[in-house]
Amino acid sequence: MQVILLERVNRLGQMGETVKVKDGYARNFLLPMGKALRANAGNKARFESERATLEARNLERKSEAQGLGEKLNGKNFVIIRSAGETGQLYGSVAARDIVEVLEAEGFNIGRNQVDLNTPIKTIGLHKIVLHLHSEVALEIEVNVARSAEEAGRQAKGESLTSADAIYGVDEDALKPEDFFDPNSMEDDEEM
Repeated sequence: MQVILLERVNRLGQMGETVKVKDGYARNFLLPMGKALRANAGNKARFESERATLEARNLERKSEAQGLGEKLNGKNFVIIRSAGETGQLYGSVAARDIVEVLEAEGFNIGRNQVDLNTPIKTIGLHKIVLHLHSEVALEIEVNVARSAEEAGRQAKGESLTSADAIYGVDEDALKPEDFFDPNSMEDDEEM
C-alpha cells in the first residue's frame, strides 16, 4: 500500500514522502496513529494544503520532547525487586515497570516509548533508551536491586551477584571446619 507520511517514521522516511509499506502495517499502525494517509490524489492535495500546520505541530512536539529529554538525560532510577543470591530476579522488570517508576518521579512517558527488547531479569545497572520523539532519543540508567542499601552499593560500582558481595564472606576462603563442628562427632560417639 502506498502512504504519505505525516511525520518522520524511523527506518521508513521523512514527512511528506510517499512510501510503499505492507497493508497490515499501514492499516494497523500508520493510519490509526495518524502517522500517514493513503496515497491518492485527494489526500496528496490535502497534505499539501496542511503541510505548514503539520510541520509546525511536529516542531512543537519535537521541542517538548527535547525539553523533557534535557530533564531526563543521564538520570538514574532505582527499582527494588526480590532476587536470589546469584542476582537472578524472581520476576522481571518490563517496560511497564519503568514507566511506573518514571511516573512516580513526575515524568509522563508512554510504554511504547521505552526501548526494551527483552525484560530485565538480573539485578544491576541497566541502560534503557527512551524514544520521546522520532528525532529525540535519550538514555537513562535503571538500578535494579534487592534493597535501597544495595542500590547505593551498586551505584558505586560494586557487584552484588555473589555470596561474598551480599554477606561479606569470601566463599573461596571457607574450609569444611567452618561448616561443621569437629567436636560434635565425639558427642555422638559417647551416646
